[in-house]
Amino acid sequence: MEFDIQYLLLLQNLRNATGGIFDEFFNAISKFAVDVLPFLPFVVFWGVDKAWGYFFLTTHWFSELVNGVIKLTVCAYRPWIRSELIEPAGDSKVAATGYSFPSGHTKSATTLYGDVFVWQKDKRKWLAITSAVLIVLTGFSRNFLGVHTPQDVIVAALESILIIFIVYKVAKRVEGDEKTLDILTLLGVVFVVAALIYIQVKPYPMDYDAAGALLVDPSKMMNDCFKAAGAFLGFLIGSYVDRHYIHYEIPVGAKNLPMLVCVGVAITFGWKEYFGPATVGAAFGGHWGNFIARLIMLLFAMICWPLVIQKEAKN
Repeated sequence: MEFDIQYLLLLQNLRNATGGIFDEFFNAISKFAVDVLPFLPFVVFWGVDKAWGYFFLTTHWFSELVNGVIKLTVCAYRPWIRSELIEPAGDSKVAATGYSFPSGHTKSATTLYGDVFVWQKDKRKWLAITSAVLIVLTGFSRNFLGVHTPQDVIVAALESILIIFIVYKVAKRVEGDEKTLDILTLLGVVFVVAALIYIQVKPYPMDYDAAGALLVDPSKMMNDCFKAAGAFLGFLIGSYVDRHYIHYEIPVGAKNLPMLVCVGVAITFGWKEYFGPATVGAAFGGHWGNFIARLIMLLFAMICWPLVIQKEAKN
């Protein structure tokens, strides 16, 4: 038996021996990284620090697409498919989406908590340290819950750290250089198009169980990548419009700014979780429905809501 499966079985035995008392804690840590944390970049961009907001948005959505492409390239099966001995905790088997390698939850946590670490390491060390601890806890939670192997988690963390480093260095180098930023935006659009073509034309494993049922449906595995592609494209278009036409500036000191930020987060959350899937998702299906829904969400965040904030903050 492979070492990674042995490690997951060890943690599974620990879960069983402790009566599952830690399951909900680690499940909450894990879900927070993908259900709540991705809204942090919007808060920073709209109401805290625009430059760092751009950094958060770039690293998060770029890494989402990169991670999705890697997942669909490697096509690693989840642990419970590799070994019938693995029984993930709670609803993890149902909630887990996409292929196994690298871990999307760990990627999201490392990118966003990592952004906070880079941002606050010289200002609020306690916050930077807390962010680092949460990265480790989120990664471990994916192993503890039995939904990812150690290599899934380690590679996802390293991938995110590398992207943070690259984006930080590039951002410093091209700061204020609109021509170079436009070129990078165009390259980003090309990457989105290339990624969408690639994931649809590449071959996928088509393995069946003893009953003749497909173990993993590649079509369903593409959904997350379509979401990431739509969001990243929306960010690229939105950032171009902002830099050339809107020139959003945070209305520091405006009494209604906190309320406007909270309302913006509520709208984006509602669209992501409920209205997007119920409208665009239902009309266009899992792939392009997800793509368009996330595209709209980021265009709203980058163009529509900054205009609302600018207008309402003056009143």
